[in-house]
Amino acid sequence: MKVDLLIRNGWVYRTYRQCFEKADIAVAGERFYDISPSSYYEADLVVDGTGKYIIPGLIDIHMHIESSMTYPEEFSRAVLPWGVTCVVADPHEIANVFGLEGIKSFMDQETELDIYYGIPSSVPSTSTSLETSGGQIGEEEVRELLKDDRFLCLGEVMNDLDLVSGDDTLIRRIVRLCQDAGRQLRIEGHCPALSGEQLAGFIRAGVDADHTQQSRLSVLEKTDMGMFLELQAKSLTPDVVETVVSHDLYENVALVTDDTMPDHLVKGHLNQIVRLAVEQGMPAEKAIYCATLTPARRMGLHDRGMIAPGKRADFVILDDLISFRPASVYKNGRRYEEKKDSPRAAFPDHFYQSVKCRLALASDFKLNRCGISEGMATVNVMQIQSFGTRVKHVKREIPVRNRCICWQEAGLCLAAVFERHGKTGGVSYGLVENALKSPGAVATTWSHDSHNLLVLGNSVEDMVLVQNQVVHMQGGYVTAGNGRVTASAALPVGGILSDGSLLKLSEELAEVREEIEAMGYVNNNVIMSISTLTLLVSPELKLSDKGLFDVKTKQSVPLAEKYER
Repeated sequence: MKVDLLIRNGWVYRTYRQCFEKADIAVAGERFYDISPSSYYEADLVVDGTGKYIIPGLIDIHMHIESSMTYPEEFSRAVLPWGVTCVVADPHEIANVFGLEGIKSFMDQETELDIYYGIPSSVPSTSTSLETSGGQIGEEEVRELLKDDRFLCLGEVMNDLDLVSGDDTLIRRIVRLCQDAGRQLRIEGHCPALSGEQLAGFIRAGVDADHTQQSRLSVLEKTDMGMFLELQAKSLTPDVVETVVSHDLYENVALVTDDTMPDHLVKGHLNQIVRLAVEQGMPAEKAIYCATLTPARRMGLHDRGMIAPGKRADFVILDDLISFRPASVYKNGRRYEEKKDSPRAAFPDHFYQSVKCRLALASDFKLNRCGISEGMATVNVMQIQSFGTRVKHVKREIPVRNRCICWQEAGLCLAAVFERHGKTGGVSYGLVENALKSPGAVATTWSHDSHNLLVLGNSVEDMVLVQNQVVHMQGGYVTAGNGRVTASAALPVGGILSDGSLLKLSEELAEVREEIEAMGYVNNNVIMSISTLTLLVSPELKLSDKGLFDVKTKQSVPLAEKYER
């Protein structure tokens, strides 16, 4: 028997036993033909695998292409060299800007990477009464998307209050549509702060997975309640990994990326998450299992996830099980060769004119509508944490003079959100602690999930400058200090994507990141930390274009709750 490809004498990953064994791999067409200790096949191409480790292609079942600020074709070219051969993408970011049209613009692009999708469940993430998005996904849009077999799940359900209420809410109707679709659609969830009775209600409503930041206790509670856990980098702490290992929870866990910034993507993708899991104490053979078979099984991708006869011949050849840097990647039985030239993406013209926002003036950043002319104000403040996207809700007393809250004198930053989809033109304000330490500002339209224009700063001059620059650029990230722009990354497609080279974008965003850190912002991922100040489903206090909201109760919170003369 003659086959197309023969890999000889490699250490082949045996999925069900989670170990490596010396064997030969025969490939015919796009499928594995045979795996044997010593094959006698002839082949058109023979590859020597001596000393190499051969694992199935990595499968990422919870991620957002838009978090890499690029488009599917470029994303495919970026992740295949890292051994990622299949993803399940939730396109709720592009949907928040352009609705169904945005989703279809992604799905129309041809990629060598296998991209499946989750139906965006929460566009906007909460409701139109709490935030203004450019697009919306309702029952009609869900029915349309259910016709396409590339949708394997309902994307992360975030609006837990509406889901567990006794009312016939939109999210409850969307979940029912997916449950009654006549095929096995998974219902993915987002529940970072749920526990006890609330968590039980969330699961009873149909959601059986969570990808948010975990702790030792949440891993055990959610596992015991039947939830599947998708662990991203911020969950791979020594405590969480030790809990998974000591309780042998591998069947209930997948490793995922969720969000990968462009300047991080050029250094790795899901392979970096596997490496991190191993660094934190997970055996390499188990980490591989959680990045191949368990995600494939979760999403019903039964033709992949292991090296076995009849399965799709997606595999990765590694030099070692420490760096997890691929020596070569095979997709559908053929070695993937990186393309040097990246054509620009083609999007409709109006995707480049989506930032419909007025230019800010210095007066926009003066909080001069206080209930008293002189005295003290008790204000609600978003306190930045050094790790993750959670912000604490704290109260501070700061001076009031000439009916103006003296936020700069109090050492706080001001956050302002400008509605930019051309619907209300509203502007809202919040105060932020532990943000910029030196004078400056940052602005972006890449602000989860509704992607309005967020400005954060402690210098009014610089805040005006960055807001104006982002509007002129039609979206992106801009930093400024001492009255001049210090870094920028243009995202002209919907204000959230670049249509050009990922490498160029990564260099620009790295400069933005460096400038934010130089201004004293401390967080393990300053880009994501700033961009989620507007995410109303990430604890505890967040800001939308309609004001401050308590994330747990979804109740409006005043900027100043008390004045004293």
